[in-house]
Order: sequence, then structure tokens, then C-alpha cells
Amino acid sequence: MAETGLQRRAMGALAGVAIGDAMGMPTQTLPREEIARLYGRVDGFRDAAAGQPVSAGLRAGTVTDDTEQSILLARHIIARGGRMDQRIWADELLAWERDTHARGVNDLLGPSTKRAIESLQRGVPVSETGRHGTTNGAAMRIVPVAVATRATPLSGLVDAVEESCRLTHNTSEAIGAASAVAAAVSLGIEGAGLDVVFGGAIAAAAAGERRGTSASKGSISRQIADALAAANGQSGQAGAVAIAERFGTGVSALESVPVAFAILRLTHADPWRSALFSAAIGDDTDTIGAIACGMAGACRGIDAIPGDAWKLVREVNSLDLEPLVSGLLRIRQQRSGPRA
Repeated sequence: MAETGLQRRAMGALAGVAIGDAMGMPTQTLPREEIARLYGRVDGFRDAAAGQPVSAGLRAGTVTDDTEQSILLARHIIARGGRMDQRIWADELLAWERDTHARGVNDLLGPSTKRAIESLQRGVPVSETGRHGTTNGAAMRIVPVAVATRATPLSGLVDAVEESCRLTHNTSEAIGAASAVAAAVSLGIEGAGLDVVFGGAIAAAAAGERRGTSASKGSISRQIADALAAANGQSGQAGAVAIAERFGTGVSALESVPVAFAILRLTHADPWRSALFSAAIGDDTDTIGAIACGMAGACRGIDAIPGDAWKLVREVNSLDLEPLVSGLLRIRQQRSGPRA
């Protein structure tokens, strides 16, 4: 059976996460000046430099926690028909971290996820474990939820996002950020134009930030809207740097997710340029790249990703995403029935 546009764009979303993640792997945690010193102009995949604090020794095209946890979440929800089992999810995340240790990789659970799982192990109820999680960990792995869930009704999408955030990132900031990314991906794979994608993402962020524990640092929906507005007056890599300097590129959802949206606008949803721009701006480059390139891949489809680049990342990491895409799209159809 021939692949549909929906399938090609859903594959683009998951592959985009991997492309952006792998591009940012050697530059993650480093300031822009150090990236330029070590790698020069970022124009493709690179081996991680010796002494890289997180990914030293990893070869060009290797993915990190962003892609691996996205795949883990995809498998989890496919096995449960789209639902989450929070205790099993916690066990799976811990098993994943043990595996990274065994592989000698330093990319471990993020601070919000680690703190939440430790709380659960101490007997804290799931309703409380994620109440301090304001980082971008939920947004970085949300693409499978978006592929499995239509963007309308919006409340249904935000419900699914909130369920995936509950264990580790149950805050207004994190849920709003993950909801924005999920809406962009879900609308993108339906074939929506960029203006609709951006409008839907801001609406989803506003709905999501009414969920979970109230954050005190600011409004994620307003921050995304401001970053998108800032991108209107910018262009190219220099524009990405200017936006990064204004909004920040750290692990806080309030920094990295708005910047990812701005990059999506700067590149007009070009997955490859989104990955390149993200990798050079400093700090949490792999996660910003995974989010921006995942959204771009959803909007443009797998055919917009250079074939040789996808071949390299697929082979280096032994990725087999087709069964995941099929499983997630089956859930999408079962939740809402066939489209008219």
C-alpha cells in the first residue's frame, strides 16, 4: 500500500527529532564561542570533540536522550493503546538510564525526570512527583503523543499531553510547552500551513499552562508568541543567534521551546536548516534541534530531510521508525475514527 501524506509527515516528525538531536549532539552544553572554536561553521554532522562534557567519543550522527526517550515513549503508548501507566513508565525510564550507563554514555535523565522518579520511589504519589518539573524534558519527547492524537478537539490533545507529563513535568510551564509542540506536530502532519501551526501552538500552550502546578517564572504561551514575533524581523543563522541571546537556550522550557519555535519560523519549517541553526546557538542544542526539526519534519515530511543525512542517522543508531509511525497512527485513527 502506498504511503499517504499523513504517514510521510508523521515519519518526518520522528525522523526530524533524530536529525536535530544528532546535529546538536557534539555541541550540546557548550557556549557558542566554544562551538565555533571546536567545530568552525556547523554545516553537518560531526564527531563529538575530545573532552565534550556529555558526548565525548560519540561518532557523527549519534542521537542522544531526546530521540531515545521519544522512542521509549512511543513504544509505551503503542503497547497500551495510547494510555500511560505511570509506574511502568518510571521503571522504563530507569531501565533506559541504566542502559546508558552500561554503554558509557553520560546523557542521563534530566533534572526534572530524575527528581520525579526518586520521589516516586520514596512513596510520593504520582500526582505530586512532577510538581517541580519546569524543564524541557516533556516537550523534547512529546512527538509520539502528537502523532497519536489529533489537534482537535484541543482539550483532547492537551489531556494526552498532560498524561504524558504527569510523572515528571506536571507544571503549567512544562505542560504548556509540550502542548505547544504537540499541537504544531499534530497540525503539521495533517497538512496545515505554518500560520495555522503557529496559531494552534500558541492556543495549545495557553490551554496547557492552565494545567498542573502553577509556574511562577512566566507564561509559556506569551513567550512563544514573543519569540515568533521576534523571528519576523530576523533571518538566517544570525537571526537564530539574536533570538537565542534574547530568550536563552537553557534547559528551562521557557527558554528552549520558544527558541525552537522561532527557528521553525526562521527556516520556514526546513528540517535541515532547523537542525543546523539549532546546533550552533549554544547550550541545549540537541534538545532545541530535536524540537525544531521534529516540528519542521511534521510540516514538510520525510522527503524534506536530505536522504543521505537520514540514511546516516538511521544506520548509526539502528533506527527502525516505520513500525512506530504505523502504531501511533493506528491510535490516532482509533481515538477519533476515520476522517470524513
